[in-house]
Amino acid sequence: MITRRLLTVGLGLAASGCASLAARSASAPRTDWVFDNLAQVGGLPVHLEGAPALTDSPWGAAVRFDGQDDAIYLDAHPLAGAETFTFEALFRPEGGAFEQRWFHLQEIAPGGQPTDTRILFEIRTRDGEWWLDAFAKGPGYSHTLITAERRFPVGRWFHVAQTFDGRMYRSFVNGVLQDEAPLAYRPQGAGRSSVGRRYNGVSPFQGSVRAAVFSREAMTPDRFALGGGRSATA
Repeated sequence: MITRRLLTVGLGLAASGCASLAARSASAPRTDWVFDNLAQVGGLPVHLEGAPALTDSPWGAAVRFDGQDDAIYLDAHPLAGAETFTFEALFRPEGGAFEQRWFHLQEIAPGGQPTDTRILFEIRTRDGEWWLDAFAKGPGYSHTLITAERRFPVGRWFHVAQTFDGRMYRSFVNGVLQDEAPLAYRPQGAGRSSVGRRYNGVSPFQGSVRAAVFSREAMTPDRFALGGGRSATA
């Protein structure tokens, strides 16, 4: 069953349309991306690799990735400059390869080359189950939040989040804490994002993504923009 709050927020995003969710400036408190078409997301043009396709979700259209060649690239790092943050997403893993790096925020140097600074959502999958891997790396810091004992069934919709409050880095699935650690985080620079695989083209994702929200403060689960209810959706 879908929790009421998660369903309400998801439907609200679908009804508002992408035009009202145009990408905000780097100083804005929040950026909303809805993946309900293959032309633009949050006011940004979509750069396609492979053949991502539209599929259904409980909140409207979503984008499905085949776990092989499909990816979306967007010309923004929506958390660039943020000193604290919350990064949320609604996604549906379907199995596939063991390591899948499915949402990548990548800093790009002034000369146009990717740096070693990034934030990612990843998963690991095995035997019809998946578990979350949240990762942040930059000058003087690098940490993976992963707890293999906290597993979930593939083939369902989930809310995931990672937050940084100025001291602690945390990850959540459906509003439930998965892992946490202190992190000497420093704000990341401007860049690009990839959805469906790592920015350099490896570790493709098999499944669907409906929406992401990027907030410039560390939210608690009761304040997550996309709901973060404790029950996974069917």
